[in-house]
Amino acid sequence: MGWILFGLFFVFLLLGVPISISLGLAAVTSLAIFDFPLSMFPPVMYASLGKFTLLAIPFFILAGVIMEYAGISKRLVRLANVMVGHVTGGLAVVTVVVTCFFAAISGSGPATVAAIGAILIPAMVSAGYDKGFAAALMASSGNVGIVIPPSIAFVVFGVLAEVSIGRLFIAGVVPGILLGLALIAVSLFLLRKQKATLVKIAPSTWKERWLALKDAFWGLLTPVIILGGIYGGFVTPTEAAGVAVVYGLMVGIFIYREIKLKDLWKLLVDATVGSAVVMFIIAFASVFAWFLTTGHIASSIAEAVLSLTDNKILLLIMMNIIFLFAGCFVDAASAFFIFVPIMLPVIREIGVDPVAFGVFMTMNLAIGMATPPIGLNIFVACNIAQIPLKEISIKVIPFIIASLVALALVTFIPGLSLWLPDLLGIH
Repeated sequence: MGWILFGLFFVFLLLGVPISISLGLAAVTSLAIFDFPLSMFPPVMYASLGKFTLLAIPFFILAGVIMEYAGISKRLVRLANVMVGHVTGGLAVVTVVVTCFFAAISGSGPATVAAIGAILIPAMVSAGYDKGFAAALMASSGNVGIVIPPSIAFVVFGVLAEVSIGRLFIAGVVPGILLGLALIAVSLFLLRKQKATLVKIAPSTWKERWLALKDAFWGLLTPVIILGGIYGGFVTPTEAAGVAVVYGLMVGIFIYREIKLKDLWKLLVDATVGSAVVMFIIAFASVFAWFLTTGHIASSIAEAVLSLTDNKILLLIMMNIIFLFAGCFVDAASAFFIFVPIMLPVIREIGVDPVAFGVFMTMNLAIGMATPPIGLNIFVACNIAQIPLKEISIKVIPFIIASLVALALVTFIPGLSLWLPDLLGIH
């Protein structure tokens, strides 16, 4: 069953069929081959989508779109720029810092790259940065989007693994910051060679910094309201997503006054399309995961993995290699439905906390989003910078290496993920 299921999936992928449809076609064909009732297909899809927790996904996507229309991204860029833009390599630091902030609003890597990249990639090029470097840094920084909370990926993992989404959110804070610091470090190292070509920016006055801070205040408050509401016990993660939507509309319409009545239709269409893509993937992937579990394929593969070695370090290395490879070809939601049913019994057997597992698995898939040949962030950044895939594929390698160092630390030192939720008593 396993060979046929995965074989069909990869055949459909090689034929150019979209990932979500490949998962669904592989599952329904396998159901027919092994005489499972095809009538199971619709109820399994419906059951996977009909969960209150998953309402957080369309709400967070809508909140991210609203924040972009409200002009929050450009205000965050301006604030970071007046603070550190004058420092050598300052715009590189600005790029990483702003993506970390915006990631805490949108919860999506590609959305972060699209929103911030449209502003910062041209700004870096104008300041003398190599265009390939600027695009590669932007694509890599977008990885942070699915690690720093609130993360759509964590919502999907939490539902599948039946672990606390609130605990996952707070567990992603330190690894996300670590990933950001790794990207800043390698950026500053690489920019030493470009120092002569960089345009020197005059330091901003304290008055300009204060005005930029005041202007960006409502944007900076967004992640505080979302995460503060969750960890203060006032709202669930799903309810916090709804609060983020209402807050974003209030800021965009009444405070910044950048969202007009005529913008609402396009805003809602953009959010609906983004939500539909994610939910479509979840619906088809759920049937794939159901067949994995019901056909005892997941348990058989888990037993096979454990039979190879009982060494915890080797198993973790093996998992990282698998997830990194998968992240280059499939999105996070699809990967969770494929691998979580298989790997969850394995990590429980070797004594790894499911929350720590969720964080390092998500980091793997995040790195894959900026890894050639088909990392989604790569294509978004290429499109903004108007450069060929070959150029960005070479420039992104140092950033991937830096991200892998951060990943190794998070994988083998689980306390980096777990100490903050444990400190705050979040279970």
